[in-house]
Amino acid sequence: MQLKRVVVTGLGAVTPIGNTVADYWNGLITGQSGAAGITLFDASKFRATFACEVKGFDPLDYIDKKDARKMDRFCHFAMAATDQAILDAGWDLEKMDRYRIGVIWGCGIGGIRTFEEEVAAYFGGDGTPRHNPFFIPKMILDIAPGHISIKYGLMGPNYATVSACASSTHSVIDAFNLIRMGKANAMVAGGSEAAITASGIGGFAAMRAMSERNDDPATASRPFDLDRDGFVLGEGGAAIILEELEHAQARGAKIYAELVGGGMTADAYHITAPHPEGNGALRAMSTALEDAEMQPDAIDYINVHGTSTPLGDVSEVKAILDVFGEHAYKLNISSTKSMTGHLLGAAGGIEAVATIMAIANQTVPPTINHFTDDPAIDPRLNLTFHKPQQRTIRAALSNTFGFGGKNASVIFKQYVD
Repeated sequence: MQLKRVVVTGLGAVTPIGNTVADYWNGLITGQSGAAGITLFDASKFRATFACEVKGFDPLDYIDKKDARKMDRFCHFAMAATDQAILDAGWDLEKMDRYRIGVIWGCGIGGIRTFEEEVAAYFGGDGTPRHNPFFIPKMILDIAPGHISIKYGLMGPNYATVSACASSTHSVIDAFNLIRMGKANAMVAGGSEAAITASGIGGFAAMRAMSERNDDPATASRPFDLDRDGFVLGEGGAAIILEELEHAQARGAKIYAELVGGGMTADAYHITAPHPEGNGALRAMSTALEDAEMQPDAIDYINVHGTSTPLGDVSEVKAILDVFGEHAYKLNISSTKSMTGHLLGAAGGIEAVATIMAIANQTVPPTINHFTDDPAIDPRLNLTFHKPQQRTIRAALSNTFGFGGKNASVIFKQYVD
């Protein structure tokens, strides 16, 4: 089979450092931290009292009030990001074959706030079951692609990918494969998450997975730093419009980049910890390169998973050194989670947007909050500390890894006709 080429024609993002792609990108290149004290609920008694919340967001800018009441916050983010992306792509859906346009959406947890509210209402009452009729549709995470398809009349493939923090990257890879195999003309891919709730914060804190630097939230997410003590929970969403190249050309679309490869593996090692030698990450990156028919020296930038956990950052660096060898020292590497926090199932979506924008602007966003070198991390690597760096970016790779040992990597490159 002659595989079709797939390009990026639209982007949308709602993040802790900006509620549009332009604002998000500006936040990245200026090194803004999205971390602050939690306002979505009273977290004063929790081990971690801060997170990277989305700020100043009004779902009614994108959804009417009646529909918004039927959706959880994670779905609000999905609808907003998709609306931005479709507008950015310039789709005229009346002139497009909507039977061949689908939606694949990534999410790790779904409507956890809705679940909390319904459980609290039941157990806080007299035991009489009085549940919201929208309880289940608001909670299930695959409702997001359903709502997107209903709003825009998209009747192609429609489902959700659920693979913890790799969810959004899996959605992008699945959409990519459907288009290049000729099963769709275009796809909406990406993901959203809204887990800054009592049980979300409480659960991750109980695992000791999150930073507890409550006295200094803005510097708490410290990828690669010796004193890193866990990730900072974030929320938001991102949408990416993928199109078959000839379909995009026929309508005169602008093209941000070309998606050329994806790799998916499992560690088969531990439910939460990464493989200590980065075995699964290594194979995900290698598989993506093989899929793209590219050699390691064709990559100029890696947007790493880089969560700011003691084990994860070291294992990912080991994997990069194994895959890229001496070329690793010519790469720019950065963790944008130092600014956005960790968006769980939405991480791959917003980080794919960051990677695409890095190619479009030939600029590498920084890793902020670095104070002390970790002797376990090779000092010769360019981890793009503190400030963005302008450079030629021919191709870039984005990594996401999830609980259960799930690994996914995607490669974007400059579009050349």
